[in-house]
Amino acid sequence: MVGTRGRDRSNKRNALLALGLGLAVVWILVAAAGTAGAVDQTANETVSEEAYVEPAPEEGELYYEASNGDWVSYVNPRDEYRSPYLGDGSGKIGVTLLNEAGEPIVGETVPNTTVTIPTGETTSWHSHADPVTVQLPLTEHYDRPLDADQFGTTDDLPQGDGYMDSHTIEMHGHPENATIEYGEAQVSGEHADKIEVVGYIQKAHDTWETDIDPLEAAEPYEEAGGGWTYEPDGSHGQVIVVLQLDGDVTGADGGSAVDDGTNDGDTNSTDGENTSDPDNETETSPADETNGDDGGDDDGSSEMPGFGVPAVVVALTAAALVAVRRAG
Repeated sequence: MVGTRGRDRSNKRNALLALGLGLAVVWILVAAAGTAGAVDQTANETVSEEAYVEPAPEEGELYYEASNGDWVSYVNPRDEYRSPYLGDGSGKIGVTLLNEAGEPIVGETVPNTTVTIPTGETTSWHSHADPVTVQLPLTEHYDRPLDADQFGTTDDLPQGDGYMDSHTIEMHGHPENATIEYGEAQVSGEHADKIEVVGYIQKAHDTWETDIDPLEAAEPYEEAGGGWTYEPDGSHGQVIVVLQLDGDVTGADGGSAVDDGTNDGDTNSTDGENTSDPDNETETSPADETNGDDGGDDDGSSEMPGFGVPAVVVALTAAALVAVRRAG
C-alpha cells in the first residue's frame, strides 16, 4: 500500500509539473506573439528619409542672436537689410520640409529638386528673393540649411521646441505701409512628384505662434492670403510653406516607389496634385498592398500557425488535467 500511495503521489507531482510547464510555454508564446505584433506596428510607421535633428543654438553659441522673453531670434545668413532703409517693415518667407511622419528633413532623398516661391517687386532688392528659390537637399546647397525653429514648444524657450525645422529668408527696411506679396510655391526637378505642397501658414502684424502642428495649420494659398500689408503697430509678417514627402509615391506607405527618371521636370503646386502626365503614375499591384482583408500582409509574425494561442491553451490544459485524473 505504501508503495502504491508513493507512486500515486509521484504521478500527481509529475502531472502537476506537466501542467505548470504547459502553462509556462503558453505564457511564453503569448508574450512572443505580443512582441511580434508590437514590432510589426512600429515597422508600419516607415519613412523614406529620417528626421534631421539640429538643436537650436543656445545663448552664447554661434548663430544665437537675441531674445526678449516673447520671441527668440537666430542668426540667418539669408537675413538682409534694405538700402536705403525705408522703415521698420520686416518679414520672413520660407519652407519646412517634412517626411511622411511629419518630421523635419533636409531633402537628402529628393536631390536635384527645387522649390520656387514667386515674390513681387517689393522684395526684389533682396538677393534671395524675386523669386525665393530653395534647392534640395539643403545640406548640399547651404552653409546654414535650417535657420529657424518655427514649430513646437518647450518650457526653456519663448518660441519653438528647441530644434531647427525651417529654411527661410528674412528682410528688413520696408516702408511701414508696404505690401509684401508671394505666389504659389512650385516644386520642380527630378523628384518633384514625391513632394506635396500641403499649404501655407501666414502670420502678420503679430508674434509668430509656434504652438501649432504645421500639417494641421497649413491652409490653401487662397485662404492663407498670398501676402500682407504692414500696419503702424504691426510692421512684421511671415509665411512658411509646408511641404511633405508623399508616402504613396516614395513607397513609405507600402506601395512601390516611383524612381525611374520618368518624372524629371515635373512640377507640383499648391493644390498638392501632381501635374505630370497621368500615364507616369504607378498603380500598386495586389502583391504590394498591405493591411487588406485577404491576409496579404501575413508574414508569419502577426499570429501563430494553425489554430493559434487559444488552441494551444486548451490542448495543454486538457492534457494536464487528464494526466492528473489518471494519477488520482
